[in-house]
Amino acid sequence: MIKIRKLRVPAKINASIFRSEAFIFAGALSPSGLLAKLSARWQWPALSRHLMCEYDRWFLWYVVFFGCGIAIYFMLPGEPHILTAFFLVIMAGGLACVWQQGVAGQFLPKLLLALAFGIGCAKVETMAVEAPVLPGKLFQVQVQGQIEKLEPRPSRGPRLTLRVTQIAGVPPEKTPHRVRIRLLQEDETLRVGQAIEIRATLMPPMRPALPGGYDFARSAFFQRIGAVGYASAQPRPIILPPPSIGMQIKITIQQLRHNLGERILAAAAGERGAIANALMTGERGLISDETLSAYRDAGLLHILSISGLHMAIMAGTVFFVVRFTLAAWSSIALRYPIKKWAALASLIAAAAYLLISGTTHATQRAFVMVCIMMCAIILDRPAIALRNVAIAAAVLLAIAPSSLLNVGFQMSFAAVIALVAAYEYIRDRRADAPPDVPRGMVVGTLLFFAGIIGSTVVASLAVAPIGAYHFHKGQLYSVLANLIAVPVCNFLVMPAALLTFLAMPFGLEALPLWIMVQGIDVMTWCARTVADLPGAVVHITAFSALSFALMIFGMLWLCLWRENWRFCGIFFIACGLFTAPLRSRPDILIAEGGRLVAIRGPDDRLAAVPEHRRMFEWKRWLEYDGGAIPAATAAPQADRFFQCDPAGCIAKRKGLYIAVSKSPASLGDDCRRAHFLILSYPKPAACQPASGVIDFWQLRDGGTHAVTIGTAGALHITRVEDYHGNRPWTQNSQRLARRKKRKARQSVEPKK
Repeated sequence: MIKIRKLRVPAKINASIFRSEAFIFAGALSPSGLLAKLSARWQWPALSRHLMCEYDRWFLWYVVFFGCGIAIYFMLPGEPHILTAFFLVIMAGGLACVWQQGVAGQFLPKLLLALAFGIGCAKVETMAVEAPVLPGKLFQVQVQGQIEKLEPRPSRGPRLTLRVTQIAGVPPEKTPHRVRIRLLQEDETLRVGQAIEIRATLMPPMRPALPGGYDFARSAFFQRIGAVGYASAQPRPIILPPPSIGMQIKITIQQLRHNLGERILAAAAGERGAIANALMTGERGLISDETLSAYRDAGLLHILSISGLHMAIMAGTVFFVVRFTLAAWSSIALRYPIKKWAALASLIAAAAYLLISGTTHATQRAFVMVCIMMCAIILDRPAIALRNVAIAAAVLLAIAPSSLLNVGFQMSFAAVIALVAAYEYIRDRRADAPPDVPRGMVVGTLLFFAGIIGSTVVASLAVAPIGAYHFHKGQLYSVLANLIAVPVCNFLVMPAALLTFLAMPFGLEALPLWIMVQGIDVMTWCARTVADLPGAVVHITAFSALSFALMIFGMLWLCLWRENWRFCGIFFIACGLFTAPLRSRPDILIAEGGRLVAIRGPDDRLAAVPEHRRMFEWKRWLEYDGGAIPAATAAPQADRFFQCDPAGCIAKRKGLYIAVSKSPASLGDDCRRAHFLILSYPKPAACQPASGVIDFWQLRDGGTHAVTIGTAGALHITRVEDYHGNRPWTQNSQRLARRKKRKARQSVEPKK
């Protein structure tokens, strides 16, 4: 028997948990018995009571923590080993098996198990999709491959996604799996599945425009896109070995979509045909930027993206028509489960719509949710329930954990969770109320529009934090726009789209397309009118991930629980809103290459050294800063804060003299007078300003630098490389190797 001395703890805890006798834990007391003893003494009666009342909601939180595990994986600074993820799952599973006493013993270990599963699934997906990424820029190289995706553009050449077979000068083991190339001009001879050879300039997928920004490189990694670029000549067809069966099926579906799009555009030309094509085949490339901006500013962009709304309308219409038709024959309706037959028919229609619409992430999410809803009808279970939403989320996250980072995934599930929770809340309240009295047509119409308004308000509030965090904008009149556009889409546009699909095999699509176009005209008029209203768009400064997490957790707490303690979620939402404006904004932003530099002026707005080749980064900086001024008109304002000449620019911020040197001609004065120096070329060893210097090599290795000036001129520098860590999609390990070689070469040169 081994005795352990008593731990020094407060008297209250000592009296309630630890006894005067020593714990015996080497055989006499099993681990399960120890956990039972601890859990029996560590029971908060109120918490246990609430958890037991919400027993049927535990599954929802298991899915939430499964998603939290995925989020934790992507937040890690380094890539964990697969054995680490496996070990976490084993530990959490063992804890769940051993600790089963009490409410906490039944709930908490399973949460940890779900968390570990999330980390493990994300790691497995990363290993499964990992493919070579181009290490550096290649100029004018020959690329051979098959066209997997052809995306037209209204004012520029189309964008091709190629499944690569060969890149000149690149070894096969380092050749990217896919590349994305922009063509110079339209080429009507190109088709999906065609083998081509094209001369293009390729580069690795772009890093974030600033620390904490959208990571296109990560998104491209999970699509197995290892390079992007632009063509310098039109492609020419070549002959390659026949593709695999899976690729042939994919090519056939893409060709079918392309043919459908051509017939739609032939019957409805112009902007209206482009929108009809987007709603039916998912191809939005032909819609002009002005129209997309109007729909976005009016809060109607979700209508142009095939998602839950369109899939539900399409499947619901088929369900209603099939059930209504079968109900007309009493011999069938009284003998067979026509409701289940209608659900099966709607499943088939939804699957066909999924294939035709391009199988994007949003469409896949909508299809999975429709499948679960219709399967619930077939199994005589409630179709609209939070459990079904959780099952859909769990299935999608298990298949593709990286989809959690997709904005569409977050917004669609946030809206659906809020709407279903509101529906269940009203349903539970109506169950306790007296029976409803018959309503007239006027009251029924008013209730119908009240339902649309209420649904729009609930969905808008649910997605508002997500839109503000990712896009830094808010649409104030989205309720008004949705009140007009959503009924038109529900009762005119999408039913006409279904009729168009049915009429196309017979060549009779002109009439239903004409009806569809009339509804599209109403939606576009609504979008442009609402977008032009004063104050339609509010620009929001970027806030921290902690504030965003508090808002999302508060919303989940409010929606997923059923008892009154759910309203504690309002406290977490308020904490997120309160802490959102507290994030400090950088005083200086320096883009990769050192040519684009922005400094915060006396009016607390960014002003940039004019650099037209880096306008993409400048637009992103303005968005993160909450700027409402277009980037094209904001750049010339740099003259107010900078004094520039052909060799560089100078400015002052918080008492520091900042110099941006574009030519070595200004290096002598800048090194002597400047407190902080920014160079677009390598730094000489003798140049040592008082507060520091950032040169070309640091910017190339670390990406965009965000500099905050503290007290007494102290500088806090955050780099994209530091923020995103060393992950397979960041290529930081390759940059570190190049940095070591450069330092070794520099250390050898003086000896020579």
